[in-house]
Amino acid sequence: MQKQALVGPANGEARKPFYRILYVQVLIGLMLGVLTGHLWPDFGAALKPFGDGFVKLVKMMIAPIVFCTIVSGINSISDSREVGRTLVKSMALFYLLTVLALLAGLVAVSLIQPGVGMHVSVSTLDPSVAAKFTKQASATGFADFMLHIIPHSFFGAFADGEVLPVLLVSILIAFGLSRAGDGGAVVTKAVDSFSQVLFVSFGFVMKLAPLGAFGAMAFTVGRYGIRSIGSLGLLILTFYIACSVFVVVVLGTLARLNGFSLWKTIRYFKEELLIVLGTSSSEPALPGALRKLEQLGCRKGVSGLVLPMGYSFNLDGSAIYLTLASIFIAQACDIHLSWGQIAAMLGLMLLTSKGAAGVTGSGFVALVATLSVMPDLPVTGVALLVGIDRFMSEARALTSMISNCVAAITVSLWEDACDREVLARELGGSGSLKVAAGSKIGGGAVLQGDKAWISTTQSAA
Repeated sequence: MQKQALVGPANGEARKPFYRILYVQVLIGLMLGVLTGHLWPDFGAALKPFGDGFVKLVKMMIAPIVFCTIVSGINSISDSREVGRTLVKSMALFYLLTVLALLAGLVAVSLIQPGVGMHVSVSTLDPSVAAKFTKQASATGFADFMLHIIPHSFFGAFADGEVLPVLLVSILIAFGLSRAGDGGAVVTKAVDSFSQVLFVSFGFVMKLAPLGAFGAMAFTVGRYGIRSIGSLGLLILTFYIACSVFVVVVLGTLARLNGFSLWKTIRYFKEELLIVLGTSSSEPALPGALRKLEQLGCRKGVSGLVLPMGYSFNLDGSAIYLTLASIFIAQACDIHLSWGQIAAMLGLMLLTSKGAAGVTGSGFVALVATLSVMPDLPVTGVALLVGIDRFMSEARALTSMISNCVAAITVSLWEDACDREVLARELGGSGSLKVAAGSKIGGGAVLQGDKAWISTTQSAA
């Protein structure tokens, strides 16, 4: 019987100084980025390539990491029906959370009413702003969305770097390997070995996270300026309140019902969340989050399937933004929407919110896609938001990231694919077994960061 055990920090290593801890370095990078962008705006805006380069480096690693994680994870599941159950439960949870996120944005903007009293004339809005995003938002039909999941070729899925096509290819290959006999065993071993190499390589890339966060934040503050928040500060505040309420109330309740703590989960993923905050993109956090879900005791075959799916089907931050921004435009332009029109808009957003990828600006593209087919609201209204969208993209990405981590743990628990003792111990930060770095332990050890996964073989009595 094969068993995986998690061991904690190696006792052969001294505790790292605080300034060598990744999340501390990212925090320092964020603060320096804000100061640089504020004091030297032109220089800060010129640092954009640092943030963009880091995100591109991470995106380069995502497709093969997702592929290896899903293939090895599904291949380890003895009952193939479990994969189907996981997909159904995940999609049901994703759509429930999306509906609640849409309602959270609607309630917040209806109560606080940040656009009331602006009296903006539609004729004065610049149509060129929306035109730049209309092309990206052209495919909004359900059939187009489903066909987009199928890559043009096997390697095309990896070349484009999008999660859903890679997910489809991974599932097909995993089922093929599980039925290929001895030939499949050779490929499975190669995939497992390649996965270890990828995670070690990704560790090198993550050392650049502080630099990426510094460059991205310096660009944001230098390009748009902190003072740009003032004109639409109430809208930004409304959005942050809506996201906070969704995380605390909805996700907190979901976590509590399933026996784990939301706050401890957020603390556990703090490095990934700080990287999301710095880069305004949830994609750089995907590989690290996959690794940490395994450390929490979640079976790779389940968590490795749920989390990548969530990046396309559970973008709750974007869902909150869609309803809030749409109603704000209506309020600012003195357009009254009936409850029937609002209900139709919510139904449309259930689709358009799924087309937004986890990259910077995707929520804005999804908003344009929604307004483009909504005759009641002017698509030119997005011109009101373009100057402050960057300041809201961080909250969109953070909310979606937290939601996907909670969803992955929840579905793993529903499928009895998460060791509750390991989950409680890891979230509690105590009870970890310590081994010296480089020690040989039966079955071999794979060090990842300051943790080690050890495969041990136990014979059944």
